[in-house]
Amino acid sequence: MDNLSDTLKKLKITAVDRTDDSLEGCLDCLLQALAQNNMETSEKIQGSGILQLFASLLVPQSSCTAKVANIIAEIAKNEFMRIPCVDAGLISPLVQLLNSKDQEVLLQTGRALGNICYDSHEGRSAVDQAGGAQIVIDHLRSLCSKTDPANEKLLTVFCGMLMNYSNENDSLQAQLINMGVIPTLVKLLGIHCQNAALTEMCLVAFGNLAELDAIKLQLVEAGLVECLLEIVQQKVDSDKEEDIAELKTASDLMVLLLLGDESMQKLFEGGKGNVFQRVLSWIPSNNHQLQLAGALAIANFARNDGNCIHMVDNGIVEKLMDLLDRHVEDGNVTVQHAALSALRNLAIPVINKAKMLSAGVTEAVLKFLKSEMPPVQFKLLGTLRMLIDAQAEAAEQLGKNVKLVERLVEWCEAKDHAGVMGESNRLLSALIRHSKSKDVIKTIVQSGGIKHLVTMATSEHVIMQNEALVALALIAALELGTAEKDLESAKLVQILHTLLADERSAPEIKYNSMVLICALMGSESLHKEVQDLAFLDIVSKLRSHENKSVAQQASLTEQRLAVES
Repeated sequence: MDNLSDTLKKLKITAVDRTDDSLEGCLDCLLQALAQNNMETSEKIQGSGILQLFASLLVPQSSCTAKVANIIAEIAKNEFMRIPCVDAGLISPLVQLLNSKDQEVLLQTGRALGNICYDSHEGRSAVDQAGGAQIVIDHLRSLCSKTDPANEKLLTVFCGMLMNYSNENDSLQAQLINMGVIPTLVKLLGIHCQNAALTEMCLVAFGNLAELDAIKLQLVEAGLVECLLEIVQQKVDSDKEEDIAELKTASDLMVLLLLGDESMQKLFEGGKGNVFQRVLSWIPSNNHQLQLAGALAIANFARNDGNCIHMVDNGIVEKLMDLLDRHVEDGNVTVQHAALSALRNLAIPVINKAKMLSAGVTEAVLKFLKSEMPPVQFKLLGTLRMLIDAQAEAAEQLGKNVKLVERLVEWCEAKDHAGVMGESNRLLSALIRHSKSKDVIKTIVQSGGIKHLVTMATSEHVIMQNEALVALALIAALELGTAEKDLESAKLVQILHTLLADERSAPEIKYNSMVLICALMGSESLHKEVQDLAFLDIVSKLRSHENKSVAQQASLTEQRLAVES
């Protein structure tokens, strides 16, 4: 490192004299020091005040230019050096060098600019002002068709530079798109798909751009999907690490493109599209990554009723059930989660529910009841809830399944996983609401589920409160004797008093709370609680409520309370 101090002193002198030979020696020493200890050497360079000198050394005709750019690329690997590089005025001369004809100069300049832009707002802004992006895109366009290794290396560096330049910056991404980067990158991907580093760079760049909504359709129209399918086909049987990574990036990107409604519909093409058919073929494959991407893609295609109905009619459910079957024992959690997501979405249209039930979807889903993974539990619950919606027979069958109900009651206490807890409560309530069955209510009472439904009535979500109140009213109407003790110990009457007294309670909550009060009068102990809590005052005030249904129910409830008192 003492040697380094001497080099830096010497560099100050030679930079002024411009004696190329001794300058070259100093630069070689610096590069060597950076290779040994990049961070410490960078700190010394910054402390020596020599950064400003580099700007004057970045001249197109000098034989040392590529080395200077290389040094800047190396020091800019350190986060603390990026703003000093900008402040030292290095960006403008570097961008000028992008017009050089020398391949090594271009390569090192691209590296330097890419590293300065990495995670640096100041770096990106300076490159933007100097007009660097357009020159790089022009290079990509003109060099696109050359497949020699040196050229591919340069293309990879330029793609990386654009990626660092625009990453997580919507306005710079939009700027690149306006400059026509999309067709150029698609062309690159098509021509150089044998080059792993370049392909990966292009794919990640697309991943960044595809975060913008309107762009998904542009990417589809530019032919990106065909390139992605081609990459998948080439890499699917390879064990090489870089090929596996590429397959993952390409298939993930495919799923991302389907998140845009327009791009998704364009690729679905009424279920006849080549892309849709190819994605379907991923589901039975033996590659976990492709199974996952296939199931996620189906979940994305299943975002409107028309697509869902078409897919169910064309046998997609059986494919997904086969996939789930392969992952029951010690399976891949992400694949389980994705397949369940797809089934849940497919079960939304009313016409699909009966078809999916008769295909045996509930049985396939119930195999995952023993799962200890909250994401899988969450999707499993959502799928069952969608399937039994307005399907009385299926709701009754599931509601009498003691194993299921006991597991639901257990998950209703999953305090660490609010999603699982909420979905378990909602499914418990749905089993009662859709079956209207005494047997289901008895099963839920015996499994200790009543207290959870009462707690659900205090949820912060009106929809859940309402579902709970409707289920509790059915319990009170059909099996009050069986549930009486549990309703009492869960303090249901006090909770109803609070809901009715709270001005912020939604009209439907007030309405259903009063319906429930009337239903509870058939129990002596609960009736006594109602009398002790002076409900009459609150209810009589509600007779003048702005909502007609609430006002009417208040009158009925008041009469009932008066008669029974």
